[in-house]
Amino acid sequence: MRLRDQWIAERDQQITARDARIAALEAQVAGLQVRLAQLEERLATHSRNSSKPPSSDPPSVPPRKKPPTGRKPGGQPGHEGHSRTLLPADKVDHLHVRRPDRCRGCGDRLHGDDPDPERHQVIEIPAVRPEVSEWQLHALRCDRCGTRTRAELPPGVPLGGFGPRVQGTAALLSGVYRLSHRATQEAMRDLFGVSFGLGMVTRFEQAASAALAEPVAEAHTHARKAPVAHVDETGWRQARKKAWLWVMATPWVTLFLIHASRGAEAAQALLKDFAGYLVTDRWCVYNRWSVFLRQLCWAHLTRDFTKISERRGESGRIGKELLVECDRMFAWWHRVRDGTLTRSTFAKYMQPVRKRIEALLDEGTRCGTPRTAGTCGEILKLRPALWTFIAVEGVEPTNNFGERQIRRAVMWRKTSFGTHSEAGSRFVERIMTTSATLRQQGRNVVEFVMQAIEARAMGTTPPSLLPATIDDNTVAQAA
Repeated sequence: MRLRDQWIAERDQQITARDARIAALEAQVAGLQVRLAQLEERLATHSRNSSKPPSSDPPSVPPRKKPPTGRKPGGQPGHEGHSRTLLPADKVDHLHVRRPDRCRGCGDRLHGDDPDPERHQVIEIPAVRPEVSEWQLHALRCDRCGTRTRAELPPGVPLGGFGPRVQGTAALLSGVYRLSHRATQEAMRDLFGVSFGLGMVTRFEQAASAALAEPVAEAHTHARKAPVAHVDETGWRQARKKAWLWVMATPWVTLFLIHASRGAEAAQALLKDFAGYLVTDRWCVYNRWSVFLRQLCWAHLTRDFTKISERRGESGRIGKELLVECDRMFAWWHRVRDGTLTRSTFAKYMQPVRKRIEALLDEGTRCGTPRTAGTCGEILKLRPALWTFIAVEGVEPTNNFGERQIRRAVMWRKTSFGTHSEAGSRFVERIMTTSATLRQQGRNVVEFVMQAIEARAMGTTPPSLLPATIDDNTVAQAA
């Protein structure tokens, strides 16, 4: 009896150990399955289900192609053509009048003028030769006291060897057209016959930066009073350290800020007391602003839904149905934007879509897939910010405007790898703010920068980045 009890006890211990081993292996397999799913999802990440740019897509990702329309490429019937507009007579530098001498039919001599002659204009760039001005500063000795007095340069004459247009052109080539310092040096020499050392490019940039400081500060003040702002951020490097470049795009001006942080400190430095509607992604730093004054970017949300749809089981079904509702919403929104659907009708159409999307998100929080549940839960916390664009005119459902404005900064970063100093970052902020704002308003960037540098040299008021039709009262009423 004792041997049997001992044998049973040993078997119980073996079974207990085996059960523990099985439980440990099952837990390990479950962990490996979760890890495998995460790695597979990471491997399947591309520009349509994440914030990665399309240029980073692997060959396995099919290209984005629209379904064929059956039309031939090029301009379509009824499309308004675009041709070069002839300049008016007062803009013509050289006028050449050509009359035929004899009739091409019978050879008889011709007389008179054509009241409506055919006009053919040829635009040419004249050969550029730099204009050099020399000031000879005489030093004369006083016959009475013997003091030697030297003449001074007149106001506005640079103390250095290059004038405002040389400084401004070099800064524009470097800052707006994104040439390297060496390419800027070569372009100035080849195009304009102006030679200088490589280090002068940095000096020209700082001269332009100082000249643009006041106009940019004025634009920043007005932007905080705008009714709507699109805000985004992207990675940057300053002095080989991680930094962030922020953009704030409003109906009148676009502002850039380079900051060491991606957190609340940087957002506060950019937005400060902004009280309008904020169009952003779901980055948590924007949660400091009222959810009723925000609009989440539906382009980002669509990428989230795409990622959810690529998961297995219930998560995939929910994601696919969310994408269907998104397609329906954007089809109607494009009609609103084109003027073929009124906003009031659009709001009625969106009521069932809104309910369906919120119901699907609620299902997602209980679908059993932790990552899907987490994403859906975070979106539902910002529920009012999903639908601001329906009721508020001027608010877009996406942050595409802000992302388009920041695109030039991304291209700059890819070629220059950021900036080396605080001064370099201030130049990038100011020249990009100036360029983006003036292009947004249809104004000439080159002339503005030249005027700003000349105003700083003369000690006069610099030009303004704000449109002439906008004053303090107009901006306050719009806000």
